[in-house]
Amino acid sequence: MRNMLSAPRPILNIVAALISIAPLALIPIAPLALIGAAHAAECSRNDALGTSRVLEVDPATYPRVGLKSFPQTLPLRDGEVVLTFDDGPTPGVTDKVLTALATECVQATFFMVGRNAADHPDMVRKIARLGHSIGYHSWDHPHLNKMPTDLAEANINRGIEAVQTALRGTASTVPSTPFFRFPYFESTPALLDRLEKRGIAVFGADFWASDWNKMTPEEELKLLTGRLEGHRKGIILLHDPQMRTAQMLPAFLRYLREHNYHVVHIVPAAMKTVSDRTH
Repeated sequence: MRNMLSAPRPILNIVAALISIAPLALIPIAPLALIGAAHAAECSRNDALGTSRVLEVDPATYPRVGLKSFPQTLPLRDGEVVLTFDDGPTPGVTDKVLTALATECVQATFFMVGRNAADHPDMVRKIARLGHSIGYHSWDHPHLNKMPTDLAEANINRGIEAVQTALRGTASTVPSTPFFRFPYFESTPALLDRLEKRGIAVFGADFWASDWNKMTPEEELKLLTGRLEGHRKGIILLHDPQMRTAQMLPAFLRYLREHNYHVVHIVPAAMKTVSDRTH
């Protein structure tokens, strides 16, 4: 890797500005996540990677994103990446991931399994408090495409309720952040249609680290950086319960900084609903 540091990239104060002009209750994302994102503008390290910008994602415009599964992805510029993590939270390992992200002042999105959120509600709140976005990843990570549609949607809803209970103390099938990712990327047309009608964006990925396969952190870093150089931008899939990923992440974030890549933090479209959002 080249031994060069990019200029500081403080996160844009878009979210902080929204907080100043509207009550939190009117903004359709978790208050904890909003507060954390606003505080992320103050990074203690001038040489940190940082979060270059905040991108609002409206499900009306981007109902399904990620080129591995869908024809459309997010409008990212060359050199921009979105970091996403699946399957947590898992105390200990997810904590290492959070530490690595905090060290570089970077925000990510965590697609949580409801059962894990129910078992570790303090971790859910910690992730939100640190300014990360929280998405949903079913109740127990089943093969939803092999289930009857109603049962599959019930599993999705149970997962949403578990995360909402951890975040807000009240069960609800209306997600604070309307972002969902199918386990194994196994969607069906019927489920995609139902989620779109509910105003929930479905996330695939543009490339991934294959961190579900046995490998060393060094091997994972080489694989991931190679794919990054091939794609040059995109939504990256990682798994925060994987220790190899937690151990690899600090080096990967350094690679992004030293090779002039930029991290984009995704948040829901603010203050307007899917139905009245204009473009």
